[in-house]
Amino acid sequence: MLSVNTNYSAMIALQNLNFTNTELEGVQNKISTGLKISSARDNGAIYAIAEGQRSRVASVAAVKDGIDRANSTLDVALAAGKSIGDILQKLKAKAVAAQADDLTADQRSALQADFASMRSQIDVIANSAQFNGANLAVGNFDLNVLISDLGGSVAATTDGVQTVALTTPLSGSALITAASATAGDIADGDLITFALTDSVNNGTFSIAVELTAGMTIDEFVEQVNAASGGKISASYDDVAGQFTYLINDTNFDDLAITTDGVDASTIGEGVATAVVSSAGSNVMVVNGTDMTLSSAMFSTFASVNIATSAASATTAANALEAAITDLNVTLASLGSQATALDAQQDFLAKLSDEIENGIGNLVDADLAKESAKLQSLQIKQQLGAQALSIANQAPQVILSLFRS
Repeated sequence: MLSVNTNYSAMIALQNLNFTNTELEGVQNKISTGLKISSARDNGAIYAIAEGQRSRVASVAAVKDGIDRANSTLDVALAAGKSIGDILQKLKAKAVAAQADDLTADQRSALQADFASMRSQIDVIANSAQFNGANLAVGNFDLNVLISDLGGSVAATTDGVQTVALTTPLSGSALITAASATAGDIADGDLITFALTDSVNNGTFSIAVELTAGMTIDEFVEQVNAASGGKISASYDDVAGQFTYLINDTNFDDLAITTDGVDASTIGEGVATAVVSSAGSNVMVVNGTDMTLSSAMFSTFASVNIATSAASATTAANALEAAITDLNVTLASLGSQATALDAQQDFLAKLSDEIENGIGNLVDADLAKESAKLQSLQIKQQLGAQALSIANQAPQVILSLFRS
């Protein structure tokens, strides 16, 4: 039916053209932003997930900044320790020189003046080893470093195994040394077996983690989590000094930890399954030391006078030798803690990259695909406009019916 009031063909053509224009606008937005989901309007659920992960990336970046500051504080302390070590070696040389019997009183006094002058520099260096208000070289200062944006605030409670506290609750410590300090006797090569069982259906699942001499507490925890595929959630609390292994699979209700070594009670062997809670720990305690003359490490030569006699010089030399040894042990401890922070920093960098990659998988547009779609829609838009023009001309046929 021909009508000047209703042009059905034009209506359909207009609907299709409007639909093409809407699609074209969407494609142009994706190309201009590079995102297939740029707002909650596009996909509310995916947008919410992506925004949550973007917040996580920002949190991880803040933790990395904190670790960078802690590393800088450690580096300053290590530099101070190195300088103090150089001074100790020079002081020992002066003390050895003062042991000679052929020295005159004036010569001994000159050696003592040099000795006292160099010795006074130890306090100057130690007190100057400060970064951002923190000094790990004075007064046994401990620095709490945030090493994760998760944990510490949200507790998980379920059946599992929780150990007694270790003597040295320090993330990054060598596991065999730290765990053996409290009646434990674990060694390189020991296999720690974690066996999950289902008392109802008699199901079983077990994994084994082999201890190595250089394995840290953090590495052990990571290996348990990785080997169990998430069925066991392992964590170590720096504050309480405890290992916690939560049963993270509802198919199991019992966990037994055994070893082929002598004893692993400090890391869970023989501890019964019970309802336990674990918030984990997102803080690593960096232990400083006292490198001033008033410290126990240096007090034996803090007031000695090598000009008094050859015997006093010998006493000073022996004290300095012991102090050099103690300082080297201290610097090694600081170095191991710096290594632990470096390892955590490397992990956080990789974690941030993977999270950002995951966000990209969720919201990034495939620009090659969108480019091809743009070409197609532009052609459809032109064809739609042409179809609408033809449909609008259809009522012109009516005029021919009224011509004489």
